[in-house]
Amino acid sequence: MADRTPSMERKSPTPSRESISPSISRETPPNLKLSGSMGSVGSLNHRQSFTEQLRGHPGSPRAQRQPSLSQAAVQELLNNPPAANAGDPAFVGRDWKDIRVGELVRSDDVRSVSPETGVEAATKLLIDSGAPVVLIRDMSRGGAVVGTFDYSDLNAYLLLVVGVAEPEEGNITSFLELARKARQGSTIPIKDVKDLGKKEPFVHLPHTANLTKAVEIFGSGVHRIIVFKDGTNEIKGILSQLRLVKFLWENGKSFPVIDKLYPQYLKALDIGSHQVIAINGDQPLAAALELLNNEGVTSLAVVDNNLNVVGNISTVDVKVGKLPLLQSSCIHFIGVILSSRGMNDGKDSVPVFHVNPFSTLAHTVAKLVATRSQRMWVVDAPSPTASAPPTPVSQPAVMVPPPGTLSSSTTPITPGFPSSPTPSHTHFPSISASALPGTNMSGRLNGVISLTDILNLFARHSGLKPLDPNETRRQRRRSSSSSIRGRPSMDSGRSSSVDMRR
Repeated sequence: MADRTPSMERKSPTPSRESISPSISRETPPNLKLSGSMGSVGSLNHRQSFTEQLRGHPGSPRAQRQPSLSQAAVQELLNNPPAANAGDPAFVGRDWKDIRVGELVRSDDVRSVSPETGVEAATKLLIDSGAPVVLIRDMSRGGAVVGTFDYSDLNAYLLLVVGVAEPEEGNITSFLELARKARQGSTIPIKDVKDLGKKEPFVHLPHTANLTKAVEIFGSGVHRIIVFKDGTNEIKGILSQLRLVKFLWENGKSFPVIDKLYPQYLKALDIGSHQVIAINGDQPLAAALELLNNEGVTSLAVVDNNLNVVGNISTVDVKVGKLPLLQSSCIHFIGVILSSRGMNDGKDSVPVFHVNPFSTLAHTVAKLVATRSQRMWVVDAPSPTASAPPTPVSQPAVMVPPPGTLSSSTTPITPGFPSSPTPSHTHFPSISASALPGTNMSGRLNGVISLTDILNLFARHSGLKPLDPNETRRQRRRSSSSSIRGRPSMDSGRSSSVDMRR
């Protein structure tokens, strides 16, 4: 036994990189073989180290792996991302201005109800179908469209029922009665609430109209167009800004006038606006919904104390909320939204809703199409020599519970509603803006670019003359039959919203 001990202590030389065979032998390396029995004294006197045991194995190929893309190639991919779907061969070689609007819509996408349908049924149809809007059609008038119901209307209805929205003087009696019935769980016909939200002009086109007309209308600030079969009440479909932008993006190679704009920087195109309304992430969700309704917009940027963009809240997000969340912070609600997307839709990543002045139009449009958003927030361009300053932590950060874990008695934000709003003293977990991933990776809010801005750009570069979209926005703000009651600041240290219009 004694003469075997030195053989165990003898260390084999480290193999050179050239001597390593590309294939790994199944035979145990000599320096790993045990001499003698497990009970021998010599075996116990020396235990091989973890490093010694690994000397006989080849190095990881990852150590020699070369990067698949250079930094320049990565930047080029970010600036000019490919469209997710290949262009439709049916449009190759055609001038986009000669394409008819009827070619971009489908009647199967249309969802409609009668004026007597209850709000609860209409809301369920809106959410379950995934449609952006439900049409209200009066069959006694040949199926004429007499109104629409979308998430802005649902938001306005919610605010009225919980006592946040105050009707105009001439509507006080009828609206108070409407709120009372809703709290009691009575069926409310959709015709009674279809005009609560901010309304844009009701626009329709025959299916034979060319896309030039649609681009001109959308570039003026209108969000959707109802397409009818020419000369009839038959609805062929609904064309939205997003669908048209997606079509022009995926088929850009076929439309040189538009395709040449994609590689250019937003700063060079002078596109977008500095008129931005945002909300501090520590403010209650109710304040954000008020702001959405009062300003007639579909989404808001959520910012921290340094005006860094930390999230986005839209009217569509109302469908994942609970009434008690109205008193929780906007940051907490963003966490609930992300949790819901992860569990229900399998989407674990955090959507990015911001660009900077040196982002290309292609990069911006690709983000809008991927996130199905109406707008992107423009943040200050990152400095190449300095990192973003840390955001002060105003509150301790806690984990966001997934939807449904706050309370078993929470009521979805769909009709009907409990008899009274959630008490203001209800406690909710607080989350500071700086605790969210990516807080310091966005940048300071500087402006906004919307689908309207992009289609307005396409219209102007194609020789069209769209109207001023700001006038359409002002008209939308004046169109609601409910107004928001003025209230003192919800936070003694900060105002509830950040108005960057200048």
